[in-house]
Amino acid sequence: MPNPRPRSRPLMIVPVLVAALAILLASSSTARGLFSRVRSETFNKFTTALNSAPKANLISTTTTTTTTTTTSISTSPLQAAATANLTSSKMGRPPVYFFSHGGPDVQYNTKHPVYPVLQAIGQEIIQKVKPKAVVVFSAHWQATPSEIHLNNADGKTDLIYDFYGFPDHFYKATFPATGSPQLAAKIQQLLIKADIQSKGLKRGLDHGVFSGFNVAFPPNTDQAITVPLVQVSLFKSEDPDAHYRLGQAVEELRDEGVVIICTGMTVHNLRDMQFTWGDPKPLPYAVSFDNALKEAVEGDAEGRLDRMREVVKRGDARQAHPWMDHLMPIYVAAGAAGKDKGVQTWTLHEGSFAWAQYRFGDVPEE
Repeated sequence: MPNPRPRSRPLMIVPVLVAALAILLASSSTARGLFSRVRSETFNKFTTALNSAPKANLISTTTTTTTTTTTSISTSPLQAAATANLTSSKMGRPPVYFFSHGGPDVQYNTKHPVYPVLQAIGQEIIQKVKPKAVVVFSAHWQATPSEIHLNNADGKTDLIYDFYGFPDHFYKATFPATGSPQLAAKIQQLLIKADIQSKGLKRGLDHGVFSGFNVAFPPNTDQAITVPLVQVSLFKSEDPDAHYRLGQAVEELRDEGVVIICTGMTVHNLRDMQFTWGDPKPLPYAVSFDNALKEAVEGDAEGRLDRMREVVKRGDARQAHPWMDHLMPIYVAAGAAGKDKGVQTWTLHEGSFAWAQYRFGDVPEE
């Protein structure tokens, strides 16, 4: 990505301008575009500095494994019809994944440390997990406080360019994906069983899916997704319990070889980007909150919800997530994990962000 033009105004003025534009964001599409351009230029400087800086804040974590139990499913005729194209996985129960997906530029910024990490995760999923289908929850689709929406359209799934102020080629991104009304119907049956209201509709994939997926599952390669893909929304809420229950409701899909991927960020504060202008050094809350989340996720599964519930009550939680849309997907992932252990496989503390990647459950043996 090219370096932004140098600014003649003092840097101390930038936070004031960004804050003022942010206030106008909700009421003015023009202001929204201006704010996004400032944000984009800020991110360009930020990532340029990151790519040239020593990787002192890069943290790798050791992957551990647990024993996974496979549960048989009793299906009604309707459920059997809905899953006609799904069969029990002979490779073992797929893990659940949480991706910290980054911004729309992640698929173009090949020098960012997360790029090879997402590539490796995608390779693991395609070559070792070998899913029968993919179900994805993204931070960028919140339905209503009490209802879940899901894409139940057949055929090619369009893309939604849900961002502003980026270079023109960002709006020409592609990602081939095919929907599955049968899988969507199965998901709705599971949601009914869990007393969760839902509605099927036609919707494209947002950048919380296609940007990171273009790195993890590059089209026209041996890592491409060639199985059905269905996106499911979050609730429009910051309720960790509701999202954990949402994950629990769809856990059963794993017994049929479906991999569940949830995408967000473990720390996500766009408004504080101006305070780390050109400097990838993490803000204190990016480290403390990411570490607290890791501790909550990686403990025993029995007490996981209680620990994760406490994380959102921390004093640094609102700094890490002014709005918790990017945090809720990991609660869905943890719920879908059932009794499987969660492991942070990698993280990076970068300014006002943290990029932790998680896997819940074992990678099936080949």
